[in-house]
Amino acid sequence: MFDFVRTHQKLMQIILALLIVPSFVLGGAIVGGVKLFGEDANTIAKVADYPLTQQEWENAQRRQLDQARQQMGKNFDQKAFDTPEFKQNILDQLIAQRAVNVEIRSAHLTVSDDKIRQQLWAIPGLTKPDGTFDTERYRQILDSQGMNVNMHQSQMRNDMVLGQVAAGVELSAFVPRTVAKAISDFGSQEREVQEMALPVSQFLPNVKVTDDMVKAFYDKNAKLFEIPESAKIEYVVLNADAVASQATASDEEVASYYKSNDKRFTTEETRRVSHILISAEGGKPAAKAKAEAVLAEVRKNPADFAKIASAKSDDAGSAAQGGDLGVLVKPSSPAEIAALKLKQGEISDLVESDFGYHIVTVTELKPTHLKPLDEVKDDIAAEIKKQKAAKLYSELSEQFTDAVYSQYESLKPAADKLKLKIETMDGVSRQPNPILGAAPFNNAKFLTALFSDDSLKNKRNTEAVEVAPQTLVSGRVVEFKPASKKPLAEVEAAIKQQVTLEEAVKAAKKAGEEKLAAAKKTGDAAGFGEVKTISRSKADGINPAAVAAVMKADASKLPAYVGVEIPGQGYGVYRIGKVSQPAEQDAARREQENVQMNQIISQQEMSGYIAALKQKAKVKIVRPVATIKPQVE
Repeated sequence: MFDFVRTHQKLMQIILALLIVPSFVLGGAIVGGVKLFGEDANTIAKVADYPLTQQEWENAQRRQLDQARQQMGKNFDQKAFDTPEFKQNILDQLIAQRAVNVEIRSAHLTVSDDKIRQQLWAIPGLTKPDGTFDTERYRQILDSQGMNVNMHQSQMRNDMVLGQVAAGVELSAFVPRTVAKAISDFGSQEREVQEMALPVSQFLPNVKVTDDMVKAFYDKNAKLFEIPESAKIEYVVLNADAVASQATASDEEVASYYKSNDKRFTTEETRRVSHILISAEGGKPAAKAKAEAVLAEVRKNPADFAKIASAKSDDAGSAAQGGDLGVLVKPSSPAEIAALKLKQGEISDLVESDFGYHIVTVTELKPTHLKPLDEVKDDIAAEIKKQKAAKLYSELSEQFTDAVYSQYESLKPAADKLKLKIETMDGVSRQPNPILGAAPFNNAKFLTALFSDDSLKNKRNTEAVEVAPQTLVSGRVVEFKPASKKPLAEVEAAIKQQVTLEEAVKAAKKAGEEKLAAAKKTGDAAGFGEVKTISRSKADGINPAAVAAVMKADASKLPAYVGVEIPGQGYGVYRIGKVSQPAEQDAARREQENVQMNQIISQQEMSGYIAALKQKAKVKIVRPVATIKPQVE
């Protein structure tokens, strides 16, 4: 009974995360930053008198779509998300987040600055080789995400508080051991069963199918034999690829671009640095004397720098790498600044810092390098053509739109004028075909225009429809085939085969029910097969549908009997002779099931907690999702 939980554990965690764990980008749910004001045209809901705006809701939808697009890649289909259920779910998430944050604010829950600092120090990549916090790198990361320090740390504080609240609610729920054991026993129960199979093959030879039976099936299941409407179409596409061949780049333009963008083709100098640190923890005079001795040893044997660093450097992290500090990025410490003055292989004098004395060398130096024009001219030409094509597309798109509209009885004038190719496609229907993917004509907006009355009846060109960024399509219907039904003669053989099978199944069921009644009356095992021991996790050769029925059957009085129709295969009668528990229980399985039961209860507790907070916050839906129209940007 735990198969669903076991196979959907990750799904349940995601659902819980959507309900509880806020994201700074998903709605800015920290109530402290929201002003109280009355309802306006932008307010779609209110939580404890705090407005939830249409802009927040639409932004949340976009972020969910972006996340799904990244995760699903080519399998992403935006139409699957363009549903009232998806939009309502986003609103419910935002309301739940806002309700939880209102409670946190009213309860004055927070975490200390020390906890925030601990979390920051735990972020990988934010600690320098000397053990100090890399503030500059931290700010760069935040800048790339459109955040500042205060915003990020407010998010961290909010998330940590919410994590504590969620953990407190979840830990308050548990399943008593006695209950868990009873449920686990139920799941591991074994039953001894005998089978009397009545396969459909036994009854097929006796089935007689008449013409009337075939006709009745044909009439009753008309939709099975429908041929959907379709059209043969012509279409032309104007996109960046179509105009790219018309864009050129001269040698003079390439040279000018190269000169104006020389930094783009320049590789800046890089230095790989190593050091030996002599710690000043025992006092600077002693440290300096030791460092001078190590410096003398290094200068005597500069090729042994890495070996000496491994043996004598007090920087354990770099010592293990022969003193290597990696490539110098933004020098800030005294040792890094000193490395800027060295040639490759040169050894520095002693460099003093707060940590002690450093001996520095540059193990690899790559000077600034400007790629020659011949090496990059093809890339520059491609970039110039791309820029020109984008501008040309803007100009040609207006001509394309005018041409397909003014010469509405043919696509040829537009194709000839703009040097486009007329494509054809047969079997096109009103709805996009998933198999055809992102083909320009396989677009819902274009198909709506194509199957409009004006296009179908008058065979006119559609308007120029934008089906993707910088992609316009216009088409016309060459031939239209309305929806029809396959003639009976064409499908008669298949229908006869299906009806024969159905009649044989009915006969098997009738015979099986008679044998079931007889077995219950006599109570014996006549006609049944060998005894097999089955459980919910062990079928032992018995059809899964029969296993489910046998395990659900009332076995308070033995022997017990149950009849089961096996879809497409026939009928089975089963005799239950014994019910037992395994002699040895699987302790690991029991513990896993106990954990899963506690997770289910915890999730129910959390769901109830959210519902109570929403009620307490007096959530008010100002504008139902179905009535909201997208804002014009």
